Amino acid sequence: MAAAAAFLSHILAPKPKTQPNPSPLASRRGATPLLRRGRLAPAISAAASDLLSPAPSLKARLAAGDTLYGLFLLSFSPTLAELAALAGYDYVVVDMEHGPGGIPDALACLRALDAARTPAVLRLPEASPVWAKKALDLGPAGLMLPAVESPAAAAAAVSHCRYPPRGVRGAAHPIVRASAYGLDDSYLSRCEDETLIICQVETAAGIAEVDAIAAVDGVDVVQMGPLDLSASMGYLWDPGNRKVRATLREAERKVLEARKKKAAAASDGNAAFLGGFAMPNDPPEQLKLRGYHMVAGAVDIGLFRKAALDDIKRFREAVMEIGEEGDEEEDEKEEKESDGYWSE
Repeated sequence: MAAAAAFLSHILAPKPKTQPNPSPLASRRGATPLLRRGRLAPAISAAASDLLSPAPSLKARLAAGDTLYGLFLLSFSPTLAELAALAGYDYVVVDMEHGPGGIPDALACLRALDAARTPAVLRLPEASPVWAKKALDLGPAGLMLPAVESPAAAAAAVSHCRYPPRGVRGAAHPIVRASAYGLDDSYLSRCEDETLIICQVETAAGIAEVDAIAAVDGVDVVQMGPLDLSASMGYLWDPGNRKVRATLREAERKVLEARKKKAAAASDGNAAFLGGFAMPNDPPEQLKLRGYHMVAGAVDIGLFRKAALDDIKRFREAVMEIGEEGDEEEDEKEEKESDGYWSE
């Protein structure tokens, strides 16, 4: 779950005075011991404590066998982010690749999602250490890195999300939101275990290496990208082309078979979960039935577009029907008048 909820539950729950401080950083912070003396705890009811307790991470839910259903947020509207969370989506992807917003806009959406206890995934404009660093410092549940085409690129993407010596992520954990601005002592010990790393495989070159990409240590989910795949295969205007579908099915099979082998052998090697985007020719229910573990079924802009068009259509059709009824009533009135009879 997001840093804010985890931090609040951490500091508001009463703790024994003899409990050791798990982090050497806390001994240098004057505010933290005051919070831990239980001064705030009497004011917090049991129900509030439950509300503030962190929800299971996306990684934990996937490991438990859950199939997750999510929404893409392109509008960068905190209101729509909050509404999506309250509606019950398992996660929301704040899309910095194709949406108009940047880090400050994403932060507002993360706050709305955190308040509604729904994990946020940030899709980066590119798989770079700078973007990954800035995004991770906000405290999302996961990152989605676009256009990963090889095992080497996947390994580099993972390194962007890990601190040295395992990676190249810049360290500012004592002051960033991800660690509750340095007040969450547990952040360093759990961030890499809880942060979901999603590599998008969305080109013909990437599909050719999909099984090797899924085996890279640290890649939690391989996300199929059907629209970009169709473009890379020369079918930009025909994403439902049978050749595109066949290529996608073969990639799905490889990722799912690797997962089954890992489960059967209980091996230590990595085998990523399978994620995907629904398309008009491939609805989310079909992805679920084919074994996808994470399904992005809709985009906020697309949902609003459809609702708006349907609303206009209903109104215009209703106007026509009312007009037709009015004509019939007028005809009846004229008939009665011609018969010499009229009544209100």
